[in-house]
Amino acid sequence: MYSILFSDAEKTYIWDGVELNLRNDGRKRNDYRPMELETDVVTHASGSARLRLANTDILVGVKAEIDVPYPEAPNVGKIEFFVDCSANATPAFEGRGGEDLANEISSALLKAYDVLPLNNLCIVPGFSCWKLYVDILILECGGNLYDSVSLAVKSALYNTRIPNVKGTYIDGTNVDLQLSDDLFECWKLDVSKAPCFVTLCKIGEYLVVDPTVEEEACSTASIVVSVGENGSITGIFKIGEGSFHQNAICDAIKLAGTIGNELNKTLKLALEKEENLGIRRERYGFLK
Repeated sequence: MYSILFSDAEKTYIWDGVELNLRNDGRKRNDYRPMELETDVVTHASGSARLRLANTDILVGVKAEIDVPYPEAPNVGKIEFFVDCSANATPAFEGRGGEDLANEISSALLKAYDVLPLNNLCIVPGFSCWKLYVDILILECGGNLYDSVSLAVKSALYNTRIPNVKGTYIDGTNVDLQLSDDLFECWKLDVSKAPCFVTLCKIGEYLVVDPTVEEEACSTASIVVSVGENGSITGIFKIGEGSFHQNAICDAIKLAGTIGNELNKTLKLALEKEENLGIRRERYGFLK
């Protein structure tokens, strides 16, 4: 992770605030900052979303292309994640400063999305399938990148529309793919099992969710928990330095399950509300 410098007095101020359950921005230890979510913001993408979590700004675009399934999984489609840490997001990303973080996030997403059923992406078993390219651009970094990216990715996949394509066998080695005459005849990917990340930072003897950049700098250890619907835990990994006691990990997983369950429910309601509006927003600048 990237790091910033703080004086001992500033760190003590943050530590004392967390101990009193009053963080430096007025939140309690288990509170998230305000979020803003927009879907269908990129014209030429199969699906897209933009999420702002306080000062953190994430843009995700999904592109669907026809590919050949893996030999070991002939009945399953493909999904691939690519993360771009913009140098404008934070000075720490200048040059190749964000490459390691980008690789860590994309690897975490790939492992977490093992639970997503991709059978529907198969067109003709062993011959053709849909491959989803999920491009993630970090526009601004204000802390808690893992949670923000996971929420934006799930939103973009929810917004993704995949054209109806039928395949028929011509002979044993070739297939004929037929695209529907109606270009707007598409189907939606089921993302009900897609997880969200919950990052827990250990500051002193306490755990906080949705850490700011300042809190991340004061954290002695951080853990990211992948949480599916109904609070099911689908993955867990540690980021950065430091360590957790065994009992602390158990407490962190239990807390993440509760928070992740509410996070998934809230996101689902927000996405359904956004979809029901049925309004196609006018786009500006590079989003047009």
